[in-house]
Amino acid sequence: MKSTKLRRAVFAGSWYPSSAAECEKEIKGFLAEGKKMDFPVGELVGGIVPHAGWFFSGSIACNVIGGLKSDEPPDVIVVFGMHLHPDSPCIMMAEGTWETPFGEICVDEQLTGELTKQFSFKLESPGSFTQDNTIELQLPFIKYFFNEAKIVAMGVPPAKSSLGIGRAVVDIANRLDLRMKVIGSTDLTHYGRNYGFVSEGTGSQALDWVRNQNDRRIIDLMLDMDAEKMIYEALASQNACCAGAAATAIATAKRLGADRAKSIAYATSYDKSPGDSFVGYVGIVFA
Repeated sequence: MKSTKLRRAVFAGSWYPSSAAECEKEIKGFLAEGKKMDFPVGELVGGIVPHAGWFFSGSIACNVIGGLKSDEPPDVIVVFGMHLHPDSPCIMMAEGTWETPFGEICVDEQLTGELTKQFSFKLESPGSFTQDNTIELQLPFIKYFFNEAKIVAMGVPPAKSSLGIGRAVVDIANRLDLRMKVIGSTDLTHYGRNYGFVSEGTGSQALDWVRNQNDRRIIDLMLDMDAEKMIYEALASQNACCAGAAATAIATAKRLGADRAKSIAYATSYDKSPGDSFVGYVGIVFA
């Protein structure tokens, strides 16, 4: 019986398949590609994933999230995302379930309840919410790899104050005796006329600049696990569209005990669909 507090999927059937069979087929293909990726030794506590349509970046996101599997499955996956400005409120759906092709994922209402006691959120509901691809695109992967896990999904702005939420959610989970993993969802540079960003012209020169300079700077800060500098860099250089999500995931991972990060994959939308406008994607894991 379906929940009466169900948040319906918005992007299923367009950005990713709407059926479980088609999702599983794509996931198995992504995992085959992932055999070439170099993961660090040891248990992974979290990662940073892209959120374009699965055609463009699904393989990277799938392999980061699948790589978080461990002997003791998590009770809850905390997902940070959403395209927000520094002065935006934090956003959360504190109760209900999320729809995926593999079945519903329950919100961990005990954890969200504790968070709302400590922080101010703009609360969404299953029937009233901002359409958002940054979180929804990850949910089929989460349900596929962590069938029993609950989730807490939050939109956090690119501001230093967001980092405190990341640290606090770990402390709360520890008090509640919950095993958790963390995911931060962001794409990198959005370059070209489609995005109003053409400082380096067009063609191969612009693509090289994005790959080897603009995206490289933000990736290096992610690998250094320097959340604050990452936010400042993203705001200055337009090289992470959800810098608050990625930075808060870093702060959370560090609170979970992570002390190293590794990039397992980098790509751009140009690789799949060449053109003068393109987006960068990275997959990073924390151990």
